[in-house]
Amino acid sequence: MGWERNGFEKIDVNKAGNVLKNLNVSEDEINKATEILNNWRAIHSYPLHIFQMTLKNASKKFDKTSLTVQRLKRTNSIINKLNRGYDGRSPSMNLSQMQDIAGCRAIVSNVEIARELYQNYYLKGNLRHKRVGKKDYVSEPKKDGYRSLHVIYEFKSDKGKEEYNGLRVEVQIRSKLQHLWSTAVETVDFFTRQAIKFNEGGPNWTEFFRLISSAFAIIEKSPLISNTPLDKKKLYHEIKDREKELSVIKRMSGWTSAMKFFNEEVKKKMKGKSKFFLLELDILGEKLSVKSYAKQQEEEAIKDYSELEKRHKGRTDYDVVLVGAETTKDLQKAYPNYFVDTREFISELKKVLRKAT
Repeated sequence: MGWERNGFEKIDVNKAGNVLKNLNVSEDEINKATEILNNWRAIHSYPLHIFQMTLKNASKKFDKTSLTVQRLKRTNSIINKLNRGYDGRSPSMNLSQMQDIAGCRAIVSNVEIARELYQNYYLKGNLRHKRVGKKDYVSEPKKDGYRSLHVIYEFKSDKGKEEYNGLRVEVQIRSKLQHLWSTAVETVDFFTRQAIKFNEGGPNWTEFFRLISSAFAIIEKSPLISNTPLDKKKLYHEIKDREKELSVIKRMSGWTSAMKFFNEEVKKKMKGKSKFFLLELDILGEKLSVKSYAKQQEEEAIKDYSELEKRHKGRTDYDVVLVGAETTKDLQKAYPNYFVDTREFISELKKVLRKAT
């Protein structure tokens, strides 16, 4: 199956999504549906490049130290989202409606810069693409503590790329502190086999991250998460109790130390003019594998991505993701959860804990 959008109908894409949600289907049906999903995801790569470069250029104008990366959503994340209900309702999303199959992210120094970029460039700007949604999770953070700024666009072109028109890309803008929180959640999810990110985590870890998000919000002079103590001292003491109970710093430091040797080996292989990186994290073997690809090898990268996902399907001890970044340094800073580097999060956590004394 080619990567061209011509010949693709949304009804076929949605049928494939429904098959992948259904456990009572044949292997042949699953394989066919997976092929359609892989192709549907792959055709988002061109509009994703456009939005990522736009975001990079814009964010550098507001913050020269900003980081910008892109990613295509993992298959298991797509299927989990299709199966998810919202506000007590039964799952109803179709695959063709999913807005974040393709996503790019800017990480800027502070929340003031994040909001300036979000409002002045994206909300008040004149991008020719159609904006179809926006979420301000800084002014109104999620109940679990997630804070970020999101904008959804439909790609629009009249210059020979019309076949991509209507494909959606999610643009995320985060402060560094918000990003440290989010990647720490993903690290804990992976190593403790939870799903805090999807509101399916253990209550103790969930409460810890909700509390620390409010502490970070105080630093950034942003609204607190609902139902967290308004008294700062009480908040800090609750965080201290949770940290002691869960041994957060000890456990995160241990994960980082266990992976250090493997990461050094990985770095040696990551030199050169690479644009795409396929990350494979083996939790039981304590091993991170990274394969790099040049810009012209994108098709090979996406095929390898799909093959690895298929090989490790259903395993909770493996995680695979394909990301694009300008430099390996940017890659490590933007995805510390895959390199198991929680040192910056731990540093910020210690600052909060000192306030409890």
